[in-house]
Amino acid sequence: MTSAPAPRAARLALIVMCGGAVAVVLAAATFRAFELDRFFIPKELVLHLTAVTAVLLLLTDRRSLSLNRSDTFFAAFLALSALSAVLASNHWLAARSLALSTSLFAIYWSARALAEASIARTLVAWVATAIVIAAVTSLLQAYGVESDIFSTNRSPGGTFGNRNFVAHLAAIGVPILVWFALTSRRAIGVTLALLGLILVVAALVLSRSRAAWIAAASAVVVGGVMAWRSHTLAWNREIAFRSALLAAATGLAVSAALVLPNTLEWKSDSPYLDSVTHVMSYREGSGRGRLIQYRNTMGIAVDYPLLGVGPGNWPVYYPRFAARDDPSLDPDDGMTSNPWPSSDWMAVIAERGFPAALCLAVAVLGLLVVSAHRVRTAADSAEGLTALAFVSTLTATLVCGAFDAVMLLPAPALLVGALLGALSTPSRARLTIELSPARRRLLSAAIAVLGTLAVGRSALQVVAMALAGDSATARALEVATSLDPGSYRIQLRLARDYVDRGSCDRAKPHALAARARFPEAAEPRRLLAACGVRARGRP
Repeated sequence: MTSAPAPRAARLALIVMCGGAVAVVLAAATFRAFELDRFFIPKELVLHLTAVTAVLLLLTDRRSLSLNRSDTFFAAFLALSALSAVLASNHWLAARSLALSTSLFAIYWSARALAEASIARTLVAWVATAIVIAAVTSLLQAYGVESDIFSTNRSPGGTFGNRNFVAHLAAIGVPILVWFALTSRRAIGVTLALLGLILVVAALVLSRSRAAWIAAASAVVVGGVMAWRSHTLAWNREIAFRSALLAAATGLAVSAALVLPNTLEWKSDSPYLDSVTHVMSYREGSGRGRLIQYRNTMGIAVDYPLLGVGPGNWPVYYPRFAARDDPSLDPDDGMTSNPWPSSDWMAVIAERGFPAALCLAVAVLGLLVVSAHRVRTAADSAEGLTALAFVSTLTATLVCGAFDAVMLLPAPALLVGALLGALSTPSRARLTIELSPARRRLLSAAIAVLGTLAVGRSALQVVAMALAGDSATARALEVATSLDPGSYRIQLRLARDYVDRGSCDRAKPHALAARARFPEAAEPRRLLAACGVRARGRP
């Protein structure tokens, strides 16, 4: 039985989301003075533009909105996050983080609408392609290709600037490539999936990201156990044969990554063996640092239990709860080394409060339970494999997010949101909202306004970074601060420039603005002190 053609709006939304999936991987800038933001902000621009365009297209012929139980908890999570953002100390960070979360769920719900229109497999194919492209950029850097877009700080990060970020996507992409290899009806589809898996696994190995390794292993183990218990998947000869091909491809990728010479300058003589043997280490190194950070982050959550400190505001508050020698702090200025904690879930608890974290946990658990049940009760192998791909993908995401920032970043927000929406198991609607033409126009207008604000801010941030290059004049920096007033880095740089010139009257407003963004930072206080202004905070 053939399904009816997808509506034109859904097909256009599919094109937008497929293009966005590839664009969010490739988007990056060459402004080296902004070593993290030059990767994140262009990707945020792609995320917001994709999300708002897809939602508006899908709303054009939508007659009702159906929400299941998980949807209501997701909506509650966003509502609590918005309230937390209103009360946040740094509203610039809060607005940016809230916009990212909102776009993530917009992508998820849009992908689910494409699944209802029976065109989601195309979207999943393009997302898988995007993940393979991300792995290829990492491999190119690992084997000596140089580019102004690449960063040398955490090589091989490719177009993500950090090897861990590529590794997270690689781990999350493994179940999807396995799914394509197992469900493709033609030999060319199986071959392409195997080639993609080889590239992704090779990048995963070279990354030395222990969190991603654990996540990939967890997804494989969970998927294997559930497949063995499924009456439609266990003892299936075709699946067994293709699984053997997948195992061979994985072995080839691991061997090639370990044997072929690369340009990565690891300090150890046996870097990959060291990473394997210390994969669960917590007494030293990054493992010990994570435990210290988790303890202090929970201290923030306990002090701000209801609404947290505000989305994106973890780096503003963390120095108040940390010792001077905390591994998460930069010893030069007392700020956190990264703008987010080493865990999505710690970030949710500390920044948005326990009620929001509970809503998110219940929603995610509900999706896992429904899909796991579908694996066991599937009518055929195709249905079972799709549900299994969802569970494995979500497992990899949850495990990665337990050890690193994943869904706090724009590229995973778009790609993982699209995957989970496209593969999600249909469930009974708990609430149906009828959309009259007037309601639809009002909702579309509200989404257009909010989306324009998010897209506009990201675009202005890109322009501000371009103006505030290494050789930027004071005039250019002034324009940059007017375009992106929330940028601590630009405000601080302009204040320092004026202090060096002996112009304290011009330096003070920007030093005060920088201190307002991060009250615990040392450099704004030093600049203010140089101009005779006493600032409270850590000496």
